[in-house]
Amino acid sequence: MARILDYELYEVPPRWLFLRVETSDGIVGWGEPVVEGRAKTVQAAVEELMDAYVLGRDPSRIEDHWQTMYRGGFYRGGPVLMSAIAGIDQALWDIKGKRFGAPIYELLGGRARNRVRVYQWIGGDRPSEVGAAAREKVDEGFTALKMNATSDLRRIDSPAAVDEARERLREVRETVGPEIDVGVDFHGRASKPMAKRLVAALEPCDPMFFEEPLLPEHGDALPAVAAHTTVPIATGERLYSRWDFKQVLEGGAVDVIQPDLSHAGGITEVKKIAAMAEAYDVALAPHCPLGPIALAACVHVDICSPNALIQEQSLDIHYNKTNDILDYLVDPDVFRYEDGYVNVPEAPGLGIELNEEYVREQAERTVNWRNPVWRHDDGSIAEW
Repeated sequence: MARILDYELYEVPPRWLFLRVETSDGIVGWGEPVVEGRAKTVQAAVEELMDAYVLGRDPSRIEDHWQTMYRGGFYRGGPVLMSAIAGIDQALWDIKGKRFGAPIYELLGGRARNRVRVYQWIGGDRPSEVGAAAREKVDEGFTALKMNATSDLRRIDSPAAVDEARERLREVRETVGPEIDVGVDFHGRASKPMAKRLVAALEPCDPMFFEEPLLPEHGDALPAVAAHTTVPIATGERLYSRWDFKQVLEGGAVDVIQPDLSHAGGITEVKKIAAMAEAYDVALAPHCPLGPIALAACVHVDICSPNALIQEQSLDIHYNKTNDILDYLVDPDVFRYEDGYVNVPEAPGLGIELNEEYVREQAERTVNWRNPVWRHDDGSIAEW
């Protein structure tokens, strides 16, 4: 019986952490356990979990490993521990697929669709020139875009702040027309009163969804925001388990959930979260402004989840200034974008081959990516 023999971790630019797991019979699996801006913290958690619960054990017992890592430490949940579990889980699924000679989605029940629709980010954290960026991405073949709704907001901001957000979205809508979907991400920057004003002001531009209109800790107020718009409400990138999503789904205000395959417990957990959402008539759109391993994990879950709507991906995103998702792959064409869709990797496991020499080379660089810290005019901390 094969055993989990060894593992290595590589912090690589622009802001990713890759995990390489090797078995005693020479199979290698890859995972992407990271919290953006907290890579070293997650690395320590991965090392603790691997050393305590995974090394030397049978790689095929994925569910048992997941339960042991989650329950074995008594204190559970949260971004760091769940991201560490997520990366290990991805690597174990990669190993299992390679052992059986099948892509992961086949082991999860097979295809529910033939390909996965994706959207392309435009603008940045403080979005500008979004009209030109929208035109460029539509000309490249994307049929769905996403943009930030605003930059930082005061708790109750001026009419000018609302006008600016409305004009920016109107510029994009007028540029691309009604055939293109445009998701609007609030990034948790709005207070409840501002969220209510903004969703009403932006609705005439027909967004695909309003993402994270409130911080996750204010999920109980989502029904009050949803009451001010008919546009679907999306959230979930800062929720980390099915128990977190249970509260949101029972609240009835959310139409699209966005678990992150590198934060919410990996493939094992997100497949369960997707099934829970299906029971509430809620769509799945996994969060993924990350690297190629995380994207591969996402599309395998998407392809076999009946309620999958669309997939985020980080190609050309503003964070990827030094390295992009395709740079680390032996065959970049494995993620082929056509007509606004991405094909699902068909090789065994995750279906991607990492360029290990390049990964090791890039891991020698200093990354040290940090989230921006924004402040209001009065010096108080603003939500990024």
